[in-house]
Amino acid sequence: MRSTARVLVYSDDASTREQVRLAAGRRPAADLPPVEFVECATLPAVLSELDAGGIDACVLDGEAVPAGGMGVCRQIKDEIFQCPPVLLLMGRPQDAWLATWSRADAAVTLPVDPVEFADTLAGLVRSRLSSAA
Repeated sequence: MRSTARVLVYSDDASTREQVRLAAGRRPAADLPPVEFVECATLPAVLSELDAGGIDACVLDGEAVPAGGMGVCRQIKDEIFQCPPVLLLMGRPQDAWLATWSRADAAVTLPVDPVEFADTLAGLVRSRLSSAA
């Protein structure tokens, strides 16, 4: 098992990034390694981190400004070779069709429900680590 799983968290709002960290905890599931969070507040920072590699999953805030997470998701799915799985944070459940348009691998609503979020993130990280093995 790897020593850590790296999860990129993109939001222009520091409190949203904190919600994500607290909901996931140090380890979202017992069978996964501890999570190391890479926080990004801008699109250029997201692209730089993804270009550097080593990211196991992305959590993107669909409500971020000026570059919303849905558009960022679609962009990275087009531009990043072997793009990590993406968990999209949505403002409303009715926006699920936009999550599908953006090609997100999963979506949850804000505010983050810790149990749902940790389970969803764990599934994405688990799939990425098993495909990398």
